Amino acid sequence: MTAPVRFPRFFVTSPAPCPYLAGKTERKVFTELKGTHAEQLNDALGRIGFRRSQTVAYRPSCVDCRACVSVRVAAQNFRPSSSQKRNLKRNSDLTSAECRPWATAEQFELLQKYLEHRHPGGGMAAMDEVDYADMVEHTSVSSFVVEYREPSDNEGQGRLVAACLMDRQGDGLSMIYSFYDPEHEDRSGLGTYVILDHIRRAGRAGLPYVYLGYWVEGSARMQYKVRFRPLERLGPDGWRRMSESEQQGLIRNATCGGGERVPAPDGGSKDNTPGLQAEYKRA
Repeated sequence: MTAPVRFPRFFVTSPAPCPYLAGKTERKVFTELKGTHAEQLNDALGRIGFRRSQTVAYRPSCVDCRACVSVRVAAQNFRPSSSQKRNLKRNSDLTSAECRPWATAEQFELLQKYLEHRHPGGGMAAMDEVDYADMVEHTSVSSFVVEYREPSDNEGQGRLVAACLMDRQGDGLSMIYSFYDPEHEDRSGLGTYVILDHIRRAGRAGLPYVYLGYWVEGSARMQYKVRFRPLERLGPDGWRRMSESEQQGLIRNATCGGGERVPAPDGGSKDNTPGLQAEYKRA
């Protein structure tokens, strides 16, 4: 008999400076997502901590570090905090739409503004329009770009203020990459709002989880993820829901760290710079 799904071949990237922790070296294991069973493979790998970048699924495989931890929000049990409720109310006039994975000049202009302000010199800063189109359009799974717009004063579309490349998986929504206007004078917390909206979308669709990628203890830029409760983390024994006291302690530590944004070591960006495929070379 022939197996219906061929077991994927995995490869390992060359060591490179860690984008999260200074002085550390990162390495990733990856496989290609292609063929008629790419969707099922992506779903299965997502449940064990892999992330997608175009037609590649990857996860950290560092020799001496296990700081990167996959986390997901339990959407059906989510209860917003007081500040998150205020965020939802403040941005309730925004309209959102799931668009096919097709890159636009408007999206790219917003991405450039976001990267220049939040991740200057990062791994994605050198992306051009072709790179961005590859990031969005080269997908072998069910992907969408969720656009967030302000109300329009006329019959046309309102101003684009945020967007998120998102995969719809069998057990949830995977937020691949989000970006927004970081200098909007009349709005704050757009990044948080995008996550809250995805949790709401998952809940309405009856999907149990929203995958947020990797949480890295010790990396100030990644601590925003612990603010969404209840949060589950992936460990050697599988997924485990953080206790209320554990997560409250992490939130308290993140709050004590203040609002200062710490530059990424070695010019790194967030969530392993999706869309840049040069590191995924097969020997």
